[in-house]
Amino acid sequence: MPFRESNPMEERIALMRAYESGAFTVSELATNYGVSRETFYVWKRRREAGEDRWFEDRSCAPGSCPHATPADVVERIVAMRRRFPRFGPKKIRARLALDAPAIAWPAVSTIGDILKREGLIEAKPRQRRPLDRGEIVAGSDAPNGEWAMDFKGWFRTRDGTRVDPLTVSDTASRYLIGIRIARPTHDGVKAALERVFSEVGLPDAIRSDNGSPFGSTGAGGLSRLSVWLMKLHIEPRFIPPASPQDNGRHERMHRTLKDETTKPPAETWEQQQVRFNLFRRAYNEQRPHEALGQTTPASHWSPPRRGLPSRIDEPWYDADHEVRRVSADGVISWRGSNIHVGDALARETVGIAEHERGGHIVRFMARDLGLIDATRRFHRFAPPRARLRKAPEPARTDSE
Repeated sequence: MPFRESNPMEERIALMRAYESGAFTVSELATNYGVSRETFYVWKRRREAGEDRWFEDRSCAPGSCPHATPADVVERIVAMRRRFPRFGPKKIRARLALDAPAIAWPAVSTIGDILKREGLIEAKPRQRRPLDRGEIVAGSDAPNGEWAMDFKGWFRTRDGTRVDPLTVSDTASRYLIGIRIARPTHDGVKAALERVFSEVGLPDAIRSDNGSPFGSTGAGGLSRLSVWLMKLHIEPRFIPPASPQDNGRHERMHRTLKDETTKPPAETWEQQQVRFNLFRRAYNEQRPHEALGQTTPASHWSPPRRGLPSRIDEPWYDADHEVRRVSADGVISWRGSNIHVGDALARETVGIAEHERGGHIVRFMARDLGLIDATRRFHRFAPPRARLRKAPEPARTDSE
């Protein structure tokens, strides 16, 4: 008779009774009851072994798994996540490897599964990667070859005080040089940088946006602050307007800083500065960075060799230049005419050299400011733009 859907355990008992009657072959029973010959012999062996509940289903899960993550390792993974609640599986594995390199830590995917199982992370929907638009190029491959500088964006502490965090980081090592609450003015930023330079030293260049007080729309993009930096032999590098991606490494750090120190903000600005100081230390010494092979910024950075000088010398120009002192209102006297070259250069000296194509180039140190034409009209230059992203290569066609 054909197999009919009923209680599976009753069908297995009936199957064995039919077999014991001797009226059917194994093949006939397998066909009639809708099972394979192998399944029939499994039940037959269980029954002949004397098992009382031989007809019940059994779990197919293995009794043990030799590749399971040891309990003590799981505990250390969970403890690391609780210690650093914003670390993902990659950073947790890197941090554990730094603390205990002799242990064979599980793969990143296994750590992620453990954290999900423990309810410590939530699965996020996968997002399709954007198409590559160009190669990211470092402003410098050596520590202190270039720093990045910016304000994170102001907010208020819970007592209503406005806070403007000025951040400075090293482009190559990602080392967070400083986070200081400062006024977003020339005097406020200069005072904060003087403190950093006195404690740490001087980089070769500093990347920033074009906004005040870092840059300006004047000749060469210079502001009073960038003029001061140049006199310290620090090259100011300005990203293109409305292009925060060209300071992307610094901006990415800002997101982490905001998440870990301002949600919610501290009660006072003093307490907020303490949070910034603790974050800076953890970011530099404890937090592995993926772009650094999951090592810490502190392991790649060392202080600059140049220190803040006790006095700043006047700019020097060679014999090809005529030297002029800029007046308090940004004007120089040139061959009987008063020419405005920029308020940022008030009381500074500039060099004027003949241009091979006519006219005269006005320079402040190594920065070309503009061109004085034959009619003594000054045409100011925009600053050179410091990009981190190369332009994408043109798409190839089938004919190429």
